[in-house]
Amino acid sequence: MRLPAPFSRLMERLVASIDSDLYVMYLRKKGVTIGEGTRFYGRVLIDFSRPCMINIGRNCEFTEGVVILTHGYDWAVLREKYGEVLASSGKVVIEDNVFVGVHSVILKGVRIGRDTIIGAGSIVTHNIPPNSVAVGNPCRVVMSIDKYYEKRKQEYVNESKAYAFELYKKTGKVPRKEEFWEEFPLFLDRTKGWGNLPVKQQVGSALTNFLASKPYYKSFREFLSDAGVPADGIQE
Repeated sequence: MRLPAPFSRLMERLVASIDSDLYVMYLRKKGVTIGEGTRFYGRVLIDFSRPCMINIGRNCEFTEGVVILTHGYDWAVLREKYGEVLASSGKVVIEDNVFVGVHSVILKGVRIGRDTIIGAGSIVTHNIPPNSVAVGNPCRVVMSIDKYYEKRKQEYVNESKAYAFELYKKTGKVPRKEEFWEEFPLFLDRTKGWGNLPVKQQVGSALTNFLASKPYYKSFREFLSDAGVPADGIQE
């Protein structure tokens, strides 16, 4: 039985907000091509007018409020003025390992190259090349992914220390390792037990490379001390 359009849209939003894996299954059933490891966080609106024209690669991440369109309805104005229906559609291709920030819109006929970050609130109106960081309306490339990587490595340490100090300042207690569920690579010994830290979940398919890497700090104590948190009573 075919669901009425309003009810169908309600179901789509409900599925998208509940579980990423369930939503991926739903999209594939609709005809969208989606690679392994791709995840949807929050409500992501997919244009189902032509689902066969959406091709999403592996290990992509879509966040709250993202919209992917395969058609336009601007021809409604032309229809009224000229009496013609001029259908508007185009294939959307999102290659492997692409992150799309919150409330971004990807328009019809766009290809986003692999290893690319699309910043929050972007309107993607044209192709974005691989290995790029792009943002804005219209979305444009602002730097290469390699340059962004070097920039983030420097900011990452300072931001993590600022977070540790705020935890200490707000609670008056020495922070616990488990509170650094994304910052743990800075101090975590790759060869020992990880406790309750979600290492495998966060690192994903890059686990082998992570295990071969080295932490910035010799210990959790050293990290917190560098963040300005008193060393006494620090959990190791």
